[in-house]
Amino acid sequence: MYPTPFAVLARGFWFPSMLSIALLGAVALEAQDQNEYTLGPDSQFNPAVPHGTVTKRTFVAGTQSVFPGTARDYWVYVPNQYDGQKPASLMVFQDGGGYLSTNGAWRVPWVFDNLIAKKEMPVTIGVFINPGVVPALSTATLPRYNRSYEYDGLGDNYARFLAEELLPEVQKEYLITMDPNARAIAGSSSGAVAAFTVAWERPDLFRRVFSTIGTYVGLRGGHNYPILVRKFEPRPIRVFLQDGYNDQNIYGGNWWIANQDMYSALMWAGYDVKKEWGTGGHDSKQGGSIFPEAMRWLWRGYPGPIEAGYRTNGPLAGVLLEHEDWQLVGKGYQLPGGLTSNAKGEVFFTDKSENRVFQIGLDGGVKTLRQNTEGAQSLAVGLDGKLRATVPNGQRVVAYTDPDAEQILAASTGSKDLVVVHDGNVYFTDPMERSVKRIDPTGKLWVLDSGIEFPSGICLTPDQGLLLVSSLVSQFVYSFQIQSDGTLAHRQPYFHLHLPDDPRGSGADGMCVDTEGRLYVCTHLGVQFCDQAGRVNGILTKPEPGAWATDVCFGGKDFTELYLTAGDKVWKRKVRAKGALPFQEPVLPKKPAL
Repeated sequence: MYPTPFAVLARGFWFPSMLSIALLGAVALEAQDQNEYTLGPDSQFNPAVPHGTVTKRTFVAGTQSVFPGTARDYWVYVPNQYDGQKPASLMVFQDGGGYLSTNGAWRVPWVFDNLIAKKEMPVTIGVFINPGVVPALSTATLPRYNRSYEYDGLGDNYARFLAEELLPEVQKEYLITMDPNARAIAGSSSGAVAAFTVAWERPDLFRRVFSTIGTYVGLRGGHNYPILVRKFEPRPIRVFLQDGYNDQNIYGGNWWIANQDMYSALMWAGYDVKKEWGTGGHDSKQGGSIFPEAMRWLWRGYPGPIEAGYRTNGPLAGVLLEHEDWQLVGKGYQLPGGLTSNAKGEVFFTDKSENRVFQIGLDGGVKTLRQNTEGAQSLAVGLDGKLRATVPNGQRVVAYTDPDAEQILAASTGSKDLVVVHDGNVYFTDPMERSVKRIDPTGKLWVLDSGIEFPSGICLTPDQGLLLVSSLVSQFVYSFQIQSDGTLAHRQPYFHLHLPDDPRGSGADGMCVDTEGRLYVCTHLGVQFCDQAGRVNGILTKPEPGAWATDVCFGGKDFTELYLTAGDKVWKRKVRAKGALPFQEPVLPKKPAL
């Protein structure tokens, strides 16, 4: 049995064990009576300042809503200083009705009145939103309560509901800024994880987050956030966290530990974050008492911008360059994809719907290379410098022999992605037949594997010893060992991807590798990159929210530009990593750290 810290001190020595440190911390926190969480002057009615107004509304969602059939109350606070001529800042509260009472823990309208009058926060319209309910059709049935579904789930559903449905109703009456730097979002418990999710998914809409007793636990995926925060490239959001060590510890997790884990992740990843820990439980006592001070911190420096942090260590720093973001190469395409590059670093892509192949020059200019391609989907460059293409509409794989001619390499019912090896073998996926196929140097077609549901992207490791195949619906990228005769063996679901809250699955599609052996995979979450051991080390954010990322490749003069097709656009980004080209001689990376 360990002695208590005080017994150790009484004997005249000190051994700083982790247990003794934890015990001292607990004793110190216990010394703070929860009754000390009292409301200060900024939470009281002040007759000397201008007072805003609060009006109640109801929102009923239609059948095409993100949350169809739901009804909810919401309230709008308008400060006295709002004149309708200048856009107001915005702050949105989840479980909104609980923040408005003048004898409760929060008293947000009074706090806003006082802080706006002191110019310690901007002129801000508050929108207080209750979770949705699908009303029951009779007294013999219960309504469907949407709170956990809306708040605890990951993904952009709730963000889209705010941006596309509810907030536009408010904006019909009030002039509210669209500047994300002037927009904050708040919540408690499940409402807190909802607030964080909105800013996480849409930093183009909200960049300031106030979170109390946040549900970053395993109810609908919130426990994943501390890992995702460490792996995604940092986003331009500022976060205030509060929790107490007597918070809930139930089937979904331990709230106190989860909030500490969240704070640790945000700190490690370089975010502008502040925490306020206390002794409280799953309640609003401490949150309400610190609310005015939290608002000062959250809005400090305004209107100065909130910018994404940057760490000089960790896997992301091995790939990304500071201040280098996605740059638009071209837009207005129907279905761009099929990215590949040649030995010069020129990049090629297709527009399957427009039946075209495009070339991106080293100067960044885009030109049409081929027309009337019958729906060519993916491209690969051979050792001879000529393009190969899959043409699923025409049920064939071809080589482009000159600007207007092609050679049929093989007939295939549904070829999708392909890769050309320096020895002349061509490997490609056929999702229609759930297969991976090979065209050998003699032109013979081989079916090598039929065990992957919807195989999609395909590429080689830099040493060309392994063939990697993604699946649109799977969490894994599969790894095969290439045998000396060109056949495949030892299939494993090897690369473990992060999944979105999306019934369509990972969306894993186009892939490429760099000379260090990292694998880059287009997914619904973004471009996930993995080490050789199959672990996601980092996730590059997509250039635009909601755009489907379809393909990725390295190009440019030194192969240090990462190209991406997403939505109707093509993008590029300067990075530290250098691409490895499959049609050239193999490159042997260093052995991975296991």
